[in-house]
Amino acid sequence: MTLYTTLNSPIGELLLTSDGAALTGLYMPDHAHGPEIGADWVRDDGAEPFAAAGEQLGEYFGGGRRRFDLPLSPAGTEFQRRVWAELRRIPYGATVTYGELARRLGDPGASRAVGLANGRNPISIIVPCHRVVGAGGHLTGYAGGLDRKRFLLELEGGCLPGLSLTP
Repeated sequence: MTLYTTLNSPIGELLLTSDGAALTGLYMPDHAHGPEIGADWVRDDGAEPFAAAGEQLGEYFGGGRRRFDLPLSPAGTEFQRRVWAELRRIPYGATVTYGELARRLGDPGASRAVGLANGRNPISIIVPCHRVVGAGGHLTGYAGGLDRKRFLLELEGGCLPGLSLTP
């Protein structure tokens, strides 16, 4: 069973999903690859994963939280889950390129595959796919839209030297 709730944020209404024990999704409005609310989904605004996520996201958007401490259960392939785990190691206020992320995963030639996995990250913000930029530090693709990616990077106040916050 999929539980869901919505949460207002500075980047629009967020859709959060859960299996009841862990967060399984965090999607922005018009999120590429985002789900449609299913007829069998159950709205449960008070479910524990949502209460904790709402509190921590509020702290993050308020500038007081740099790391999330939530149970997560993203569904994906083994490779995608490896990429998403590596995303969680990118510090607040830092960015890396797709190529660097591929190198960190032990496969320097996999930057395109890393980019595809990054774009399929089901738990945006908390699994910080917004911290991955194109070669040369340019903003490239973001499932939530480049304006939101720019907002999140500016909120965190850090980046690679020379990062261009314009596409």
